[in-house]
Amino acid sequence: MLIQPVVLSGGSGTRLWPLSREKHPKQLLSLIGGEDTLLQATIRRVDGIADINLCTPMVVCNEEYRFVIAEQLRLMGKEGPIVLEPFGRNTAPALTLAAMAAVRDGADPILLVMPADHVITDTRAFQDAVAQGALLAQEGAVVTFGITPDSPETGYGYIQAGPAYGEGAASKISRFVEKPDLATAQSYLDEGSYLWNSGLFMMRSSVWLSAIGTCRPDILTACQTAWDQGSVDGMFLRVSKEAFAQCPSDSIDYAVMERITAGELDLPMAVVIPLSAGWSDVGAWDALWKVLPKDDDGNVAQGDVVLHDCRNTLAMSANRLVACVGVEDVVVIETSDAILVSHKNKTQEVKKIVDHLKRAGRTEGELHRKVFRPWGFYDSVDSGGRFLVKHIVVKPGASLSLQMHYHRAEHWVVVRGTARVTRGEDSFLVSENESTFIPLGTKHRLENPGKMPLEMIEVQSGSYLGEDDIVRFEDVYGR
Repeated sequence: MLIQPVVLSGGSGTRLWPLSREKHPKQLLSLIGGEDTLLQATIRRVDGIADINLCTPMVVCNEEYRFVIAEQLRLMGKEGPIVLEPFGRNTAPALTLAAMAAVRDGADPILLVMPADHVITDTRAFQDAVAQGALLAQEGAVVTFGITPDSPETGYGYIQAGPAYGEGAASKISRFVEKPDLATAQSYLDEGSYLWNSGLFMMRSSVWLSAIGTCRPDILTACQTAWDQGSVDGMFLRVSKEAFAQCPSDSIDYAVMERITAGELDLPMAVVIPLSAGWSDVGAWDALWKVLPKDDDGNVAQGDVVLHDCRNTLAMSANRLVACVGVEDVVVIETSDAILVSHKNKTQEVKKIVDHLKRAGRTEGELHRKVFRPWGFYDSVDSGGRFLVKHIVVKPGASLSLQMHYHRAEHWVVVRGTARVTRGEDSFLVSENESTFIPLGTKHRLENPGKMPLEMIEVQSGSYLGEDDIVRFEDVYGR
């Protein structure tokens, strides 16, 4: 039995601001302890499922995240295909592209579809459920996993389980229901047949392609055209930007699952397997607090945090000392350029802060001070009216694009490693404790020819210091 793990890595996770930001969303962050990001933890939890032959995981993501995701996969030794979406079109088109990628060599594996940003603390229970689901998917069913509820949650959709299906714990799906109000959610909990909708699915690739073609032929046609006009760039599978722009946006639930349960058309059986595995979609800070280990007073502290007389509080520090005294049910999140303080019951409204930042034209809702690039990263450590200071780290063997700026000059000081600098027609090395100057309007490139990271301090000076003042002439990363 061949299973293709498919990780859907879309979404911006704005309710987990200021750690999660549009250009570096929550699935790329380590939020639950240890070194793994949520994306890496999602991939790692499928390792070792008994009697299952696993393909290398496939990730479907926005093109903007491709290099960060590729690096996270490389660090795991899981360098599988990455399907690039030029635009977000929700989960149904994303899964359709994944299914097309899975059958491109004539195979028809079972797709194990997993959001990249969920937490599951009981890996064994998850793997047991997947093994059961694989048997049903192999027979042609579309399988989803419903989380056994422990509270009247209003932030999740629900699945009503119907008659039992097969010999295990699976049931036919009676219906999907939208996020309820509190009274309705309590009635679901009391009734006992309702499960939280996890967004986890299993089905054969051909079954999904047939189902989406029956339910939403417009989505299938647009995806097929985009796929046929796409290209392969190493591990990146690119689709046509122009063709994919014509694809409608829809979710797996709306496009297919609800129509299956409604008995429409000639569609496969839809079944749900109950799952009790410490699941959370980590949709907001209060959800993260629930899944993290706590002290005797219900507090979660990560980073340089000191708490005194606090209860049920989440405090996280990325850089500075955070001290909390006498607070209860509070969330405090510190980053290098923003601090969030919220009541734990109001964390769903953090998105409104991000919306306000966007309207105000501020970058804190979109970017961290530390920005990752395919060649490494830079950290904007100080700025003023006509200057900007960056700490730049370039990976061994990596290079920035050959570029030019109209409005700024740059001073480079190497503090670790050796830089190869192209400036105009000249190319030369700059070693530790040496510096060079790039005049305004001069073509230049920075490279790291060594075997250790190159660290340098860049001082920009000029009338305009925005990142969009870059004219690229050559770029090994295709930007």
